[in-house]
Amino acid sequence: MQTELKKYTVKDMCKGFVYNELEGKGLYGLDGALTIQPEYQRNYIYSELGRDVGVIESVLKGYPLGLIYFNKLPDNKFEVLDGQQRITSLGRFITNRFAVQINGMEHGFDGLAKDLQDKILNTELLVYICSGTEDEIKRWFETINIVGVPLKPQELRNAIYSGSFVTKAKEEYSNNQNSNKNKWLTYVKGDISRQDLLEIALTWISNKKQQTISYYMSHHRNDKDIKEMKTYFDTVIDWANITFSEVRKEMQGLKWNELYEKYHSTAYNITNLNQRVADLFDNEFVTNKKGIYEYVLGGEQDTKLLNIRVFEKKDKQKAYDRQTTEAKQKHISNCPMCAQLDNANKSKIWKLNEMDADHVTAWSKGGATDLANCQMLCCTHNRSKGNT
Repeated sequence: MQTELKKYTVKDMCKGFVYNELEGKGLYGLDGALTIQPEYQRNYIYSELGRDVGVIESVLKGYPLGLIYFNKLPDNKFEVLDGQQRITSLGRFITNRFAVQINGMEHGFDGLAKDLQDKILNTELLVYICSGTEDEIKRWFETINIVGVPLKPQELRNAIYSGSFVTKAKEEYSNNQNSNKNKWLTYVKGDISRQDLLEIALTWISNKKQQTISYYMSHHRNDKDIKEMKTYFDTVIDWANITFSEVRKEMQGLKWNELYEKYHSTAYNITNLNQRVADLFDNEFVTNKKGIYEYVLGGEQDTKLLNIRVFEKKDKQKAYDRQTTEAKQKHISNCPMCAQLDNANKSKIWKLNEMDADHVTAWSKGGATDLANCQMLCCTHNRSKGNT
């Protein structure tokens, strides 16, 4: 890899600046010679984080913006390796797309005093121009994340495996204007601009094929479409949407791909299923509402998914005292199940710390978590009782 250090003024850097508002991309600079956002770059995010204003304030205060890196292409063309967030912020400001506060008043570029305009336009930016093979450039991109917001893993993968597949994938899953956005975000959680949604779509399809995301992206790097990934992602989302009729915030972020693989072949009475979901959401003893979906899909067998509120300490003490008093009077064990046996434990009086609280009528069968439905069992019998 070869590098050459050059200086560009902001005026030169942003000459011919083109920005796509719908896609959030800074496209060109240097009068068309510079591609500001190559395919392997992440989307522009400084405006969302409020850091675009900070770039302009730094320039006005005379603070350095840090090194910028270009990749040299044939025909004296360049693409930004590192610095596209800063360059796009500068370009957007001098083309009057946002304002900064000066002395308590907001000013766009055209509203600034001439000396401040000149100060911005004449600010020099230090640029390392790099020349090398594609692999060298991509590896370099992984290591020069010096200034700004650190790259997320998927943003790095997009850089390493850039090509027609990444282009199509970003058009679908990194586009905040996609009409399916709100539907998707009912079930998945993340920042579309930071490639979270794309990472989820890739996770689902690569898991199905028992591959890593990196392997999948490498294998499909030159594909002209994303049909396989999109079909599977849509299938999972549509299944969740059809199965559960009421939208709740607890749906977001569940591993719907795993639930789909495990349960999509099971025939459900959708009306009854959704009624059970509603009942469980209304049940005060269910403390893990997110677990309700897998619980009902699995036939309501695994109550651990619900993290049911446990018996209070005072209720356990009262149940223990009641059982122990009665057991001593009858010369039997204070564990009701031990008392039914014909061995040494038939008359054993267990200590409180040797017993666990249990629902007389199982919670899954409608039993409440209160004193009236509480019994103390020895640890061995409580663990073996399950939901019977």
